[in-house]
Amino acid sequence: MTAPTTDILAIGNAIVDVIAHAEDDFLVAESIHKGAMNLIDEPRADHLYAAMGPATIISGGSAANTAVGAAMLGARTRFIGKVKTDETGRIFTHDIRAVGVAFDTAPATDGPATARSFIFVTPDGERTMNTYLGACQNLTSADIDEATVAACGITYLEGYLWDPPAAKEAFVKAATVAHAAGRRVALTLSDSFCVDRYRAEFLGLMRRRLVDIVFANESELHALYQTADFATAVAAFQADDVLGVCTRSEKGSIVVTRGGVLEAKAFPIERIADTTGAGDLFAAGFLTGLARGESHKACAMLGAMAAAEIIQHVGARPETNLKDMATQAGLF
Repeated sequence: MTAPTTDILAIGNAIVDVIAHAEDDFLVAESIHKGAMNLIDEPRADHLYAAMGPATIISGGSAANTAVGAAMLGARTRFIGKVKTDETGRIFTHDIRAVGVAFDTAPATDGPATARSFIFVTPDGERTMNTYLGACQNLTSADIDEATVAACGITYLEGYLWDPPAAKEAFVKAATVAHAAGRRVALTLSDSFCVDRYRAEFLGLMRRRLVDIVFANESELHALYQTADFATAVAAFQADDVLGVCTRSEKGSIVVTRGGVLEAKAFPIERIADTTGAGDLFAAGFLTGLARGESHKACAMLGAMAAAEIIQHVGARPETNLKDMATQAGLF
């Protein structure tokens, strides 16, 4: 097997985030499920944009955030996702390339606009996403170049990609090509509501060995195995024999393998400003560690550090030099 020319290939929804602070009463009045990713149509997107307060516009998208974080940690990264040839699409393309992520998916020239996610951050730092998928729904298996996938050490797929129907084929094609080339495939479960929608399919991906590494938080893990007991969920995770990673907020994280369960601490923070992107950046750190050949404990610590950076400011893209942070923390 030849050495990979790219460390991490992330495939997901190409989205620009529109972020504003909001009170819980606003979410109630708008019938928005707090803490979830709610799929919306274009009229609803226009309504929420008109109703929200002053907003910050930052390129986002779960897997794209992971690719950016990994690139900032020094990994060679690439992203596959669909935008349209509109102003929002040009912003997304500029931002992801500016940090060194290779992005050359052909944009759509017609059809829906580039995706936007309207994110409301409540006083407790919790983020609630309302996502108009737009052009993301145009991502198909034709956008998956087999040679590109085969040259990547780890292909990372976001669970949200399961929402646009055509993207499922792209997801499975990428995983199949990666395994044929002897590479690893990672999946993030993305959101407990996403798990509720696709539980059987996600479990099928794991049990058919289409994915090797699975990222989840506590609520997603509970949803996946339909149990309120964490120990029971962890035992089921272990039985499915993947490299399982579960983040637990201030309780740190666990890494689950057939051989046992490893615990890692959370990285110290001064304040929580916005939890948007915490899981994405944890995955960025963990996958970068894997690409570097680090131990699972070291990978988890690197993920915790990247997540700690992102939750201390608004937006899901790092504002601090992550390589410097890792060096200062003794992780590099």
